Amino acid sequence: MRRGPCVVADVMTDPVVAVGPDAGFKDVVRTLRRWKVSAVPVLEGDGRVTGMVSEGDLLGKEEFRNADPSRLEQMRRLDDLRKAGAVTAGEVMSGPAVTVREDATLAQAARTMARGRLERLPVVDGSGMLRGIVSRADLLDVFLRSDADLAEEVEEVVEGLFLVSGERVRVTVADGVVRLGGTVRDTALVPLAARLARAVEGVVDVECDLVGPRAASLAFAPGVRPPHA
Repeated sequence: MRRGPCVVADVMTDPVVAVGPDAGFKDVVRTLRRWKVSAVPVLEGDGRVTGMVSEGDLLGKEEFRNADPSRLEQMRRLDDLRKAGAVTAGEVMSGPAVTVREDATLAQAARTMARGRLERLPVVDGSGMLRGIVSRADLLDVFLRSDADLAEEVEEVVEGLFLVSGERVRVTVADGVVRLGGTVRDTALVPLAARLARAVEGVVDVECDLVGPRAASLAFAPGVRPPHA
């Protein structure tokens, strides 16, 4: 079973279809339809990503076919008008391309998408060469891990904190929500245990019921209800 942070290379689509900057407008449309994708990277001759062409980039040609935009609208939508007059991928693409390294974590890729309001990212190696493409949906696949798989990994990363004292933390997972239970002597480690559990890929949330020996003895003293009773 995989251990450690999931990286983009684990979830990206590979291989990925791409076009060159000289590809004709209709060739790009044909490529999207043939491969049933909504965007393609545009590659320079050596294979480096220079831009992206999406369905949205191409639709401008239809939108402005019979339009007569006002001068104000022309000023506001200069880029869209430029794309409407494009005849090649290099002219219609959005660039420079925002890319992500194949060894980036899913969190890093998600932040890049959120900042740029992007739906997908070309994935490149250390030399900028195309290796695949990752979408928002790909990043969400990590939440499909089974509860049993999550529980096993959380147990492994959390129990390492308490090896010296020999204490065992109870770990249960339901629908991706982790619950940590038990009594531990060093309560200063409790926030760290919760943070480590939350960092496991696919965890939705963490409920921490770890308590110190004094709290545990009080909870079960006569007349005192235990937590979550």
